[in-house]
This record gives sequence, C-alpha cells and structure tokens, in this order.
Amino acid sequence: MKCPYCGGEESKVIDSRPTEDGERIRRRRECLACHKRFTTYEAVETLPLMVIKKNNSRELFDRQKVLNGMLRSCAQRPVSYEQLEQAVSNIEQTLLNGYDREVSSVQIGELAMQELKKIDEVAYVRFASVYRRFADVESFFAELEELMKDRKP
Repeated sequence: MKCPYCGGEESKVIDSRPTEDGERIRRRRECLACHKRFTTYEAVETLPLMVIKKNNSRELFDRQKVLNGMLRSCAQRPVSYEQLEQAVSNIEQTLLNGYDREVSSVQIGELAMQELKKIDEVAYVRFASVYRRFADVESFFAELEELMKDRKP
C-alpha cells in the first residue's frame, strides 16, 4: 500500500475493524518511511459494474466519483463525511444487487438524488440543479415545488 504522503510502499497496520455496514474492513496504517498515518478500506472483489454514460461510452463504476459529486453538493452544509460514505455504499449495494452488470449514469444520478433527499434538502437541490442541468429558473422552481409537495407537514 503506497503512502499518500511520501509514496513509500511499506506500512504497518495499526488498527483494523469492520465498517458499520459490515461490507468492508477499515485499516489504520502507519508509513514506515515518514511515520504518518492514513486509512485504507478493504472490500470483497466483485464482478465489475459498468456505467453507460450519456454519450453511450462505458467505464467502470467509480464510487469515488459519486462521492465527490455528493461532497460538492454538500459544501457548507451540516452533512458528515460518514453520512455521505453510507449513502454511496447504499447506492453501490443497490446497483450490485441488481442483475445488470451495466447501469446508466442516469440511474446512478437518480439514486444519488434519492440519498441526498434523505440527508439534506439543500444538497439535494444543488445536486439536482447540476445533474438535471436546469435550463431556466422555471425548471428550477418546478423541482422545488416537487420537493415541497414531498415534504411531510
């Protein structure tokens, strides 16, 4: 495992424990060269999940891309990194539980919006505005009206 700080290839495991969902192992490591600590996650290798993008090209599913998009929409919001990690795990598990090994980027975006809607409405609207590429203010307000209808009194 390469150290993210110095690039050293030797490290020792200091702590190891399962994540809350039990799907991965979280390992706390210390670089033997620079002595800085970092965290890695170990997961069972599964069949690759291919994403069909809007231009019909295909690429491997990358949970980090989903997480990064959700992080941007949650900037300056009271949402923890752990909440977003769990949301991305939920999305990934939903996709892996399906029978298809190829999923559209549209399906992934919709799942991300569902998860964000449960976590933070402002983050949801931010994500939706980028994801759905609102052409004008009216389409933005239409999305807000839908959100308000779905709200519990």
